[in-house]
Parts: sequence; C-alpha cells; structure tokens
Amino acid sequence: MEEKKEDPREIRKKKLEEIRARGIDPYPNDFSVDLELKAFAARFSAPEFLKITDQELTGEVFSLAGRVIAIRKFGKAAFFHLQDQEGKVQGYIERERVPSLNWEIFRGLDLGDLVGIKGRPFRTRTGELSIRVDELKLLAKSLRPLPEKWHGLKEVEIRYRQRYLDLIANPKVREIFRRRSEVLNRIRGFLTERGFLEVETPILQPKAGGAAAEPFQTYHQALGQKLFLRIAPELYLKRLVVGGIERVFELGRNFRNEGISTRHNPEFTMLEFYQAYATYRDLMVLLEDLFSGLAQEICGGKKIVYQGNEIDFTPPFRKYTFAQAIREIGQAGESDLASPETIRAFLKTRGVETDPKLSRPELEQDILEKLVEDKFIQPTFIYDYPVEVSPLARRKPDNPALVERFELFIGGFEVSNAFSELNDPEDQRERFQAQARALGGEVDEDYLLALEHGMPPTAGCGIGIDRLLMILSDSPSIREVILFPLLKPLDSKTAPEGAE
Repeated sequence: MEEKKEDPREIRKKKLEEIRARGIDPYPNDFSVDLELKAFAARFSAPEFLKITDQELTGEVFSLAGRVIAIRKFGKAAFFHLQDQEGKVQGYIERERVPSLNWEIFRGLDLGDLVGIKGRPFRTRTGELSIRVDELKLLAKSLRPLPEKWHGLKEVEIRYRQRYLDLIANPKVREIFRRRSEVLNRIRGFLTERGFLEVETPILQPKAGGAAAEPFQTYHQALGQKLFLRIAPELYLKRLVVGGIERVFELGRNFRNEGISTRHNPEFTMLEFYQAYATYRDLMVLLEDLFSGLAQEICGGKKIVYQGNEIDFTPPFRKYTFAQAIREIGQAGESDLASPETIRAFLKTRGVETDPKLSRPELEQDILEKLVEDKFIQPTFIYDYPVEVSPLARRKPDNPALVERFELFIGGFEVSNAFSELNDPEDQRERFQAQARALGGEVDEDYLLALEHGMPPTAGCGIGIDRLLMILSDSPSIREVILFPLLKPLDSKTAPEGAE
C-alpha cells in the first residue's frame, strides 16, 4: 500500500508551531533594511570590487531582506538566494559563524519564506556577489509552497488569479508594472509641463454620459437614487473648462458593462484631457510628441517591436480621412457605399454580419472597425467622421455632415479618440435627443446648462492607457498590463456572454 504524502502546507504549519514554541515571533516587524538588493548589487559593481574574489569587499555590515527563492545546503554551510521587488542576492551562511538559534531557523527555512540578514559583502571564487551572514532573522513564514517550477510559472489562470505568484515567479511581469508606473508618471509630467491641471471627477454619476457604452448601475440607499459607474469623465471635465480651467486632465478608471477580450476589460484606465482655444489638429501634434517621447523614454528609441512588427513612432504619423480609409484600405467602392442595403451586402461578402437597425454612417463605421483598423500597425490618424457617430464633436464648417474628430490606431487597434468639442448648446441638445431616441437614456440637462454659460472653443482627447501599455511592453493581451483583470468565476462552466 502506497504511503500517503503529507500535505506541504501541514508540514509548514508544524514548523510554524515549533518556531512559536521556541518563543520566536514568526511575523516580526522590527528589522531595518539598509539597502534594497538592486542598490546593494549596484554599490559593489565598481571595477575595484570586481577584481576581488573569495574575501570580504568591505568591513561594513549591511542589513538586507527578501524572499528565499533557492537554497543549496552543504552540511555545515549553505548558499541561498534572496529576491526583493527589483533585485536578487546570494547569501552564504556557516554554522560556526552565526548564533545557534539562527542556524536552527535557517535549517527550517522553506522556499518562499521572508528573512532579514546582516553580514559583509564578498565575491565567491566564481565572481558572484554574495553576503556572508552574521545574523539571520525570520520575517514571515510562508505556509504555502511556491508553484511547481515557480521560476517559470506559465499557467494563465494562476497568473491572473494569483498575481502575487506571477510577480514572484516572472521578472518580466514585474517589469511590465514598473513600466506602467513610469508611463503614468511621464504622461503626468508631459501634461503638467504644458500647463494642464490634474483633477478628479465623480466615478458615481447620476447619468451615464460621455461615450456610447453600456454602464454598470448601482443604487444609493440614503438618496434613494440610481447611480452609474462612469463610462467616461468627459462631461465633467468640460464643465471645468466652462468654469475657467482651460487645460485640464484626469487619469482614472472607467467602467463599461460590455464584453471581455484581449483588448477589453470592464474596468480600465483612461487619460482624458481638454485644451481651450485648440483644435483636433493641434491635438494630433501633441499626441505625436507624447507618443514618440514615451517610446524614446520608456523603450529607448522611437522604433519598437510589438508582436513581431516594428512600429515607428517618428512624427509625423500617417493620416487618412474616414472616407479615404474605408475606400482605399477597406476597398469599398462607390457602388458598395450607395445605400445602407449595399453596405450591408458589401460587409456580408466579407463575412461581417450587421445589425439591421444600423444607419448608413454606423454601417460605414462597421467597415472601419471590422475591415480596416487591424491594418493600421504603424501609428495612423483617421479623421473627419460622420456626425451621426460623433455626438459630442464639432461640425466641420465647410462640411456639416462631418465632424472634427480623429482616432489614433497603433498595432491594429484604436488607442486614442479626440475631437474639436461641440460647444453650441442648441446643437448639443438636438444630438443628445437623437441619441436618446436611438439608444434610450436621458438628456443630460445639467451638462447643457453648463454649456449655456459658454464653453470656449476646445479640443479634447481620450487615451486608453492599458492598450498603450500593451504596445509599450509588447504584451498580446490587456490582461497582461492590468494587475487584477476581471475573470469568470472558477466554478463557472461557461464563459460569460461577450467573453472571448
């Protein structure tokens, strides 16, 4: 009869009980760290230290801490590796050098435990920077083992559901989220240097507006009022422009109760900014500066690789009008675009089924979305959209059927959407009413009231930060750049509607 193996967690719990029985706190908070491991390694990377092996580099004692990720025991001595958020270092411990209790604690260590060590740096005979341990302290006992072959954790379900394991196991993942933080900081710096003010607007809103999307709903008990998680901060930011904050931006979360895919998460990060006395063409130049600068600063050059394709962020970016794009890239001829019926037939021949309720401009937008946008690998502006699909944008003076709007496509998908803003309150009311008739919902009278006080000519832009991070980190899925993406429940037998 095969002997049943003891649960690794139970083994660790027994060790925890033994530690406590010795009067040792297994979760103390009284250990001070001198340097993070990356800084420790950098300090001793100077040429004069690289030549010294098998002896101490300095008489100075350092306090370091991290998670134990490897142990090699040799009887009365052992090597082990510690890892923190950015670095890794090798420790060397000898039974005769440390207090007996320290040695007993070390012998009971498991991979995943967190420890603090004090000692002097040296290089081994092979040249590896190490620290010769004088003292060792357990800082947190790990009761669960790291996943099998944790250093190459690949299982997507584990990676996304237990992101902490992903961060421990995969240095590339930690780098993605360091890069995300750097991108956000550089965007803030770029805008504040140009006189923009960062603000925060409501996430709980009485009306869902600023974009055509399905909102999440909730209910405020005290007010007896239905509320929506915002789908965009646009209408609040433009109220601030009315109020005299003429360059304004917000970096924050939006929520859309729609499908989940490699490019969509119901909760996502958006940058929106507005500049008075500017047009959509001014924002094209600004985005070229922003994106080319980010590529240079984050990736080291204006040419980067995304999913096997070289993308060149050198300005100026390519530009097509909406009409040019669907004709030249979508290969829709005049006869194909003659009526809604001919457009539907054209799309059907290319395997695209359409909603029979869609208007002609909406069907033309289907051509762009289904047949054209994935062709735009290089940064490309598509501009001058039909007014029917752009209810918040200013009409073109020379062609009122079109609006001053652009979308920026990179890597085969949309990354940014911008317009010269509509500031005529009567025109805005008519478009809100048409949108309400077509899609349901209410007209935002409070926003119209603000417009009636006068909003200066303004241009505004939204950027999907998660999609931008996909490109700047060469990530195939939006889930790779969101720490905790929304996933279907583990006990669910089928994917939710709209999931891919």
